[in-house]
Formats: sequence, C-alpha cells, structure tokens
Amino acid sequence: MQRIPLSQLEDMFSQMRRQSGMNVDGPLLWGYFFTDRDAAKLRPVADHLASLGYRVVSIYPTDDGSTNFLHVEKVETHTPQSLDERNASFYALAERFGVETYDGMDVGPVDAHR
Repeated sequence: MQRIPLSQLEDMFSQMRRQSGMNVDGPLLWGYFFTDRDAAKLRPVADHLASLGYRVVSIYPTDDGSTNFLHVEKVETHTPQSLDERNASFYALAERFGVETYDGMDVGPVDAHR
C-alpha cells in the first residue's frame, strides 16, 4: 500500500492555509478511511477506533460494490508531522486488523459537521 509522504502533507497544509479560510492551526474535523472487499472485516477496526474516541460515520460499499469503506472522524489539531504520525499508526492498524488499506483522510471545519 502506498503511503502518503510527509512532503504531500506539508503541501496540503500550505494549500489549506492559502485557500480554505480554515484555521489550520486549530481544531478541525478529520475524517479517516479504511477499505476492504469484506465489510465485516471493517467492523473490528470501527469498534477499536470508537473505543479510542473516534466517531464511526459509516461502513458503506462503493457504487460498483467492489469494496467497502469505513469512515471515522474526530476533532483534532494536527501539524503535517502529527498527521504523518497518525497516518503511520493507521497504516499499522490496517495491517494489524488485516484490512486491505488505510486509504487516507479528509478535513473540514468543525462546525460543518456538528
């Protein structure tokens, strides 16, 4: 599985500072995604992350039904370095639970999802 390099996270933060209007240095709503062809394999990951304070948004199939996504989210404050560390822990989590991929993250303002 291809990992997101720190340089790409640094670029993402720079772009967010320039274009998003979000306070990149404060709390934001971070969404994280895991995938597997078998939706049942994602449930233990969801339960584990829920025990760590993540909100399980959903487990859902792709439009063509070829794979399933687990979407979790949490309000957190990150730097490129801390997000790189979080990603590394989630790559390891995907491997530990035997799911196909940790597929990355998205981010938005906290008030947009409350």
